[in-house]
Amino acid sequence: MIKTTTRLRQILIRSSWAFLCLSAPVAYAQESVDVLIHKDGEERHESIELPASMTYPLDSLLSDWKARNYIDLGKDCSTSTVNPQFSDSVYIDRLSRMPTVMEMPYNEIVRKFIDQYTGKLRGQVSFMLSACNFYMPIFEEALDAYDLPLELKYLPIIESALNPSAVSRAGAAGLWQFIISTGKLYGLESNSLVDERRDPIKSTWAAARYLRDMYDIYKDWNLVIAAYNCGPGNVNKAIRRSGGKTDYWEIYNYLPRETRGYVPAFIAANYVMTYYCKHNICPMETDIPAATDTVLVSRNCHFQQIADICGIDMDQIKSLNPQYKRNIIPGDAKPQTLRLPLAGISSFIDNQDTIYAYRQNEFFKNRRLIASKSKSGRSSAGKGDAVYHRIRRGETLSAIARRYGVTVRQLQRWNGLRGTRISAGKRLRIYR
Repeated sequence: MIKTTTRLRQILIRSSWAFLCLSAPVAYAQESVDVLIHKDGEERHESIELPASMTYPLDSLLSDWKARNYIDLGKDCSTSTVNPQFSDSVYIDRLSRMPTVMEMPYNEIVRKFIDQYTGKLRGQVSFMLSACNFYMPIFEEALDAYDLPLELKYLPIIESALNPSAVSRAGAAGLWQFIISTGKLYGLESNSLVDERRDPIKSTWAAARYLRDMYDIYKDWNLVIAAYNCGPGNVNKAIRRSGGKTDYWEIYNYLPRETRGYVPAFIAANYVMTYYCKHNICPMETDIPAATDTVLVSRNCHFQQIADICGIDMDQIKSLNPQYKRNIIPGDAKPQTLRLPLAGISSFIDNQDTIYAYRQNEFFKNRRLIASKSKSGRSSAGKGDAVYHRIRRGETLSAIARRYGVTVRQLQRWNGLRGTRISAGKRLRIYR
């Protein structure tokens, strides 16, 4: 009997059908490989679907801002076109010597996927080895915090080929390819403006919690990996159809077609990321990205406001903050995180009032305050008792607005201010 946690029980009920999502972006067709399977003295041919990440063209992976700015295609990394061939015994020996907790067995199917990565996908492997510099520290920190096998850090290679913009045919998004319902169960916000499934840090910690919960159910990492692909509902169905067996290779024939190739692809990814040198593959040259930090944004803000006032490249802001779908940070709803280069953080803090006021009517014209007239002709935008605040040295308009629970724009309208500059000693009229 497989026991489930409360959270996983919700997943099984609400979204097990939707886990058949970790496949190709809309633009790419599914591909397959033919394998000859030997079992119980018999042979049979089988066509196994490739995970979508193995169908991404190299050009699509290199279009990401980080890749364009930090991976140097001009330097020859000496990746050869020649892929040495090895016997099965060599692969068995190498897999057995990998320092992993998870089982890394070898068979004809695993061999096929190793051949794919070391043959047709050599360029993609070279790219992913470089992209590891961006993401592996994030993955390793979260996995270590939950005491999970560190080899799971290669799961996003199967999910997204380390492409943070990857989107599946069923709407799964980000490095870890969460669908909306599962993402929300694990605290990832998704609405018209924000999609935290695309945030590398938040989605990684959510994935670590999800993998931990899955292991609490199955106590077998191959089944956990299979469930990550097709959902616990489909894995449980395969277990029942197999007569209650709980070994991945024994329920293999009862799993969806793509999931049959998912675990072998994961084993092959671990192999190639460990032994790439043996196959004459080397990482593309990578520069270390500039240090970044975060700041909380408590008001609505557009990326263009930040780019123009702080002098930061718009594409860089987008790349560092992929969770904001329309370049808008909805800080009015609740404080949101903004990631910027270290120098940009100081500039943002020093110029907050100017940033928020800059072209505000243009970027947030659908969020304007509509003032209605009362019978006395007085605007309801200024309705209520007025209080007066004497400006102290060092105070800013935004700080005063936060103190009284109003907006900078209201202060400007009530006091006839065109900009955000104020002078100590003067008084501001405030309606409460």
